[in-house]
Amino acid sequence: MSEDHQSVWGASRFARPGDGWADVGRGLAEVAAAVSDHHHGAPLPSGDPVAVLGGVTALLGPHGIPETGIGETEALTRLARLVAEFGLDLTHPMAAAHLQPAPLSVAVAADALASATNASLDTYDSGPATLALETWTVQSLARMAGFGEHAGGVFSPGGSISNLLALMIARDHTAARRGVDVRHDGVGALHRPVVFCSRVAHFSVHRACAALGLGESAVIPVDVDSHHRMIPEALEAAIRESGPATPLAIVATAGTTDFGTVDPLGEIADIAERHEIWMHVDAAYGFGSLFSDRLAGLLAGVERADSITLDLHKVGWQPAAASLMLLSDADRFVSLNRSVAYLNPDDDVEAGYSGLLGQTLQTTRRPDVLKVATTLLAYGRRTLGEMLDKCNDLALYAEQRVATELQLELVAPVTLTTVVFRYRCTDLDAVNGELRRRLIADGKALIGRTQVRIPGEDEPQTCLKLTLLNPETSESDIDELFDELLRVALEVESEGTAAPGAETHSEEMVRVSE
Repeated sequence: MSEDHQSVWGASRFARPGDGWADVGRGLAEVAAAVSDHHHGAPLPSGDPVAVLGGVTALLGPHGIPETGIGETEALTRLARLVAEFGLDLTHPMAAAHLQPAPLSVAVAADALASATNASLDTYDSGPATLALETWTVQSLARMAGFGEHAGGVFSPGGSISNLLALMIARDHTAARRGVDVRHDGVGALHRPVVFCSRVAHFSVHRACAALGLGESAVIPVDVDSHHRMIPEALEAAIRESGPATPLAIVATAGTTDFGTVDPLGEIADIAERHEIWMHVDAAYGFGSLFSDRLAGLLAGVERADSITLDLHKVGWQPAAASLMLLSDADRFVSLNRSVAYLNPDDDVEAGYSGLLGQTLQTTRRPDVLKVATTLLAYGRRTLGEMLDKCNDLALYAEQRVATELQLELVAPVTLTTVVFRYRCTDLDAVNGELRRRLIADGKALIGRTQVRIPGEDEPQTCLKLTLLNPETSESDIDELFDELLRVALEVESEGTAAPGAETHSEEMVRVSE
């Protein structure tokens, strides 16, 4: 290797186990020190979004891959500076917009280890250690959910994909019970397949049905109560009114995105059992309640589900992605089984050289389990539960702060770590929307927004939302956030107009709750 092309961090360009990993660590430490003065010190950089994005592009340089590189240290320093100056700081106490927590340091280190190994979970010879780690972690989390010894599961790129995988397996299992092979005959062989979920269920349920060839019209929405929880009697009625349709699944939500509320899982399980319908629980947000002695009761009945989605990059404080789909019976992975000559031929499998190819829609699959297993071993259930309890306490404190302010209105009571409220004024939608944008542009606070159908009002209204997942945030931080929010709200209201485009909402920003 010529001197010009030799790594500045060691004798090789590659992250070899041992010294190579140590070289990577030293290099990252040097870069961190070099860019420490460039951090903006806010949840997001201040300024107009077009200018912020333009600043990123300017630092990168002209479009096009350069013929000659600028070197490892310079490239990494430039990108690290870019993220420091123009990126998101989830550790900031005023970052409270989304189900997107700051990751634990030990999980970040373990995530780097996963990248350094570049193992894959599809076959034994792509990374044997991580195969055993995933099996141990899946079984441990399945036990926490109350599943028995026949349970299984798999990591996925996110909750949306976990929901898709669960509904695919539910479809195949239901079809097999009816003597239909959807892999050969297609979904048309089933008579009007449908999926039931609440009106405030995550939009990924609709996307999953579209991806599975059922169409989004296959989703039958079920009414919710005043706390945004599925009404069991309404579910019964929806099943009865679906007539000769083929019910594939009931999707219960444990931790709605907008409100953190949990459907009555036990009652839904009774209905699913009575009608012999697959029960899937989307617990992407709420599964972490099981870490907490105080909040675990919210998920009573989850152990009766056929499948569960959970995201530990939400309540679990993992770098994304760290989602899992758990099955009460691992044998139900059968429809995903594949025998591929160059990956898992039968004689290799019989000799013990197997993998997890037959449990997922992916082939190459990153060992995200490393960070999760490291975190579970490092902290245990109790410490993670205490972290969630602290976040829940912060949400309850914020709820009380809303209740004390005449200019604020609580829209939904706190269940987990989410607080939904709005600023009272004449032009509700325009002012609340512009208020949030103004806080972001000023670099002072990052809060969320949604739309909620409020009793007595004709149309869904724009509301504000705090999602509090930083256990290091204090009550004084919450007070400071509300003080700033009220100050900016008065400023916006006094101006009498919102910024251009105030009524344009992206799908990711707005969830309509009916």
